Amino acid sequence: MKPWGKHVYRIGNEENLDVQDPDDSKSIEFQKKHIEPWLAAVFQSEHLALLLGSGFTKAVAYQAGTSAADMACDYGGFPLDDKLKEAAQQAAVAMGRGEANIEDQIRAANALAQGLKILGDDRHTEVITALDSLFKKFLNGISKTERDLKSAVEKCAAPEPADADPAAEEKAGEEASETLDSLVMLVSFLLSFSSRTATRERLHIFTTNYDRLIEYGADLAGLHLLDRFVGCLEPIFRSSRLDIDMHYNPPGIRGEPRYLEGVVRLSKLHGSLDWIYRKGFVRKVGLPFGPQDDHPAINDQPSDSVMIYPNSAKDRETSEYPYVELFRDYAAAVCRPNSVLVTYGYGFGDEHINRTIADMLTIPSTHIVIISYGDEGGRISSFCKQVGRKAQISLLIGPHFGNMPTLVENYLPKPAIDRITIRQTELLRNRGWEPAAHNSGEEEA
Repeated sequence: MKPWGKHVYRIGNEENLDVQDPDDSKSIEFQKKHIEPWLAAVFQSEHLALLLGSGFTKAVAYQAGTSAADMACDYGGFPLDDKLKEAAQQAAVAMGRGEANIEDQIRAANALAQGLKILGDDRHTEVITALDSLFKKFLNGISKTERDLKSAVEKCAAPEPADADPAAEEKAGEEASETLDSLVMLVSFLLSFSSRTATRERLHIFTTNYDRLIEYGADLAGLHLLDRFVGCLEPIFRSSRLDIDMHYNPPGIRGEPRYLEGVVRLSKLHGSLDWIYRKGFVRKVGLPFGPQDDHPAINDQPSDSVMIYPNSAKDRETSEYPYVELFRDYAAAVCRPNSVLVTYGYGFGDEHINRTIADMLTIPSTHIVIISYGDEGGRISSFCKQVGRKAQISLLIGPHFGNMPTLVENYLPKPAIDRITIRQTELLRNRGWEPAAHNSGEEEA
């Protein structure tokens, strides 16, 4: 297999594993003619799923001038820290990540606490205390990311005072232009995937992220999210799969409900900041976007209550629930004929998720589109080489293709514009007028 360069794209029969100067306007125009129509067709497949990793939050945070939560390990305060570090590193290697992150550390710390408790070693309380401190620090980092993003949104949306200095207002507008664009990018990104024909199966978004940026973006875009939680005040996670959907009755027509547009299914594979385990149920609490660190909904002992990681200190059913249900949804959504999975910001560092993708590609009619800012650790190229099936894998790799503004402006389809353009082209042809090339997007044969 030819080694990959910094920028890689493979769309249909077009392939370039080492794109030179992709930011050049001529290169963008050439690439767009191949990439955008291909993605427009792929996004209208019978089944469409979108897998978002930590790169999604990092991309939006970068455009907003903020930073995402740090996933680095912190072994301060833990007894047997050398053994803990070794175990976390082994877990990371087993998962295909290479370097351990805070997820691996917390899982290893949970196992260590349980083992010390079985042995009657008092150091298990030290591990629990240090784990709570680490967990609290991590959750505070997620909350800060949300607060910074929310602050950027509100700053851009706030009206200027009537007595503002015009020169200062113009300067502030120039400084905020990139942040304002980040909001447009976020909404446009989500709408590019969710604007499917209403009669087709709904887009299903899967994410390994713990923040609520997807939910926040869906609110801004006016999308309706469906998940496994049922209820109003404190929705409870339910195991039943009823495939609930949304319909509406057109005015003056009864008995003929139609599918509502803008409906998306959401599954958070690793849990969420606002999930807690209380009285035998996984619940979603009323936690605002970007909560303060002392918000009462965030428990003083988050490692015991916030449902983010399987906790070996609980019984087997609790440690696997609701993750086993969420991964079952993920496997059922992608492993079926005529299914398309698009990944963005996911570095292929989770072996459980990768295994399901490999199983999906054993079905000849399935397809995966991998969009990433880079091939960190060679994991994406290694995965592609391992599964083979070149015809079923589309690639958009590199800082150019993975940059969200560039991706949205040049390569992701615009469903609303596409529909209008098609109608305009048909009208012009019916009237005997030659369609403009920039409107039809076609070249003369």
